[in-house]
Amino acid sequence: MTTVEHPPALAPLRRARERFLTGLPVPDGVPDDVVAAWRRARFFGVRHDLIRPADEPARSPDSSLLDAARPVLERLAPALGGQSWLALTDERLRVLWSSGGGERWRDLSEQQVGHNSAALALRTRRRAEVHGPEHFLDAWQDVSAVSVPVLDPETGHAAGTVTVSSGLCAGRRPHPGAALAEALATAVERELRAPARTPERVLLDAYARATRGRERAVVALDGRNRLVSEAAVRLASPQVLEALERTLTPRDNAGPASQAYDLPLPEDAGCTARITPVRHEGHVLGVVAVLEPRPVTPARSPARPASALAGSSVPWRHAVAQATELARTAGPLLLVGERGTGKAALAHELLDGAAPMIADAAESTEPVLQDHALTGVRPLLLRHAERLSQPDVAALNSLLQERPDLLLVVTYTPGTAPGPCLQRLLDTLAARSVTLPALRERPEDIKDLLPVLAPRPARGSPPLTWTLDALRALEQHPWPGNVSELAHLVRAVARRRRRCGPVGRGELPDPVREGPAARRLSPMELAERAAILEALRRHGGNKVRAAAALGIARATLYRKLREYHVGPDAP
Repeated sequence: MTTVEHPPALAPLRRARERFLTGLPVPDGVPDDVVAAWRRARFFGVRHDLIRPADEPARSPDSSLLDAARPVLERLAPALGGQSWLALTDERLRVLWSSGGGERWRDLSEQQVGHNSAALALRTRRRAEVHGPEHFLDAWQDVSAVSVPVLDPETGHAAGTVTVSSGLCAGRRPHPGAALAEALATAVERELRAPARTPERVLLDAYARATRGRERAVVALDGRNRLVSEAAVRLASPQVLEALERTLTPRDNAGPASQAYDLPLPEDAGCTARITPVRHEGHVLGVVAVLEPRPVTPARSPARPASALAGSSVPWRHAVAQATELARTAGPLLLVGERGTGKAALAHELLDGAAPMIADAAESTEPVLQDHALTGVRPLLLRHAERLSQPDVAALNSLLQERPDLLLVVTYTPGTAPGPCLQRLLDTLAARSVTLPALRERPEDIKDLLPVLAPRPARGSPPLTWTLDALRALEQHPWPGNVSELAHLVRAVARRRRRCGPVGRGELPDPVREGPAARRLSPMELAERAAILEALRRHGGNKVRAAAALGIARATLYRKLREYHVGPDAP
């Protein structure tokens, strides 16, 4: 393919890839999913200067996907430009058909060629684009590609992908071939549906109509086949599915009902069901059930962390919304953040009502994951993944490879560089990870956190309130311990208070009251600043006595007060 002029927007990413390949640290600003994909390619041993994969798997001549897609592809391939090529892969990303210059690539799996749009589309089950330096291979640095998964109409699983590739797109997204790739995938799915037996096609069409365009919990069944949408997986318990199957049983020799109706379900089923019979040639051959969560009034639980979702800042609401969306779909979830940012509290909120099993790697140096915790029957909350033992990491890596839809929530606090085994686990979870912002990145949330972190006031006593000056000091503090540190401060202030009215700035601890230093201080300087504040406090703010107690001249004390940004009203 002819080399194109590199768009300026991709220049930083191109430089970051070059640093990654030479072993240098990747600069900030590179998307986490792209870096994770590069790391997976390096883990799999993919050569970035690869020209042709070493092992070329044979095409599958009897593939039903290829039989259905070939007429569609051959009809549209001539319409592509000279610098574009079209490819069809199966569910293992083996290339079944290609045209326009892509014939040399026989396998598009990440194990063979690294990051690419086909592998990303198959993993995410949605349209995916990869441009230029986002690819791992040198050969694809001037290539932009868009891929769309092809879903099996009977099972709903990804049967393969359709990819349209072209020269590097100056505007990056959207790819100019995106609409064509979507149309091709839809046409192939239509061809796959055509050979199905007529009754099965009728049930399949009814299921498709019920789920089209919205994330609805839908179950379709006819006594032999059962179709369950992603949204219905959590609601359709064995108890619910058994009740739905019973709707197909003739009652009083009258057969199943022919009109839509509400199916009575037990109170503990957790959902309601609206049944619509599916008719064919005058007979009811099956039903489509739309499930809705049963509205419940949540019980108050004083042990629950009320601060889990407190905050209205854009970074925090975005992180919570992203985590909530991922938790609604099957698969693991990785919550990343500094200590005290609320990872565990948010995980409990996301698993509310699911009775998760909890394993904490920080509580023991021995393996914490027992065999019964990895069955997947109940969700598993794994805390402090950075402290996992090697056997636990190896067990999780193996299990996630076998069961990518495992109900698992993992919390991880970055620190020292992870070992290769833990890094592989983090790379596996990277596509479904959410990074929680530190409290210093969302100071406007402190006013929302204070009421929920404060202890419950005694009967007849007013709740704890704060002056604007105290709130300003709290918002300016860097909070290295994040929400946990703020919670400790609020409880300490409430415990030692003996006066009424709002909490003033003078009641806050010295480091918070005096505000952060004008520059970043070294550990030695932080210790010295703390000693000066303590001496001033002990001597009631008398700087002469404080200097004498510290063994320094008064002029030296004044200089250090200015240097360490300690206000004139200290103590």
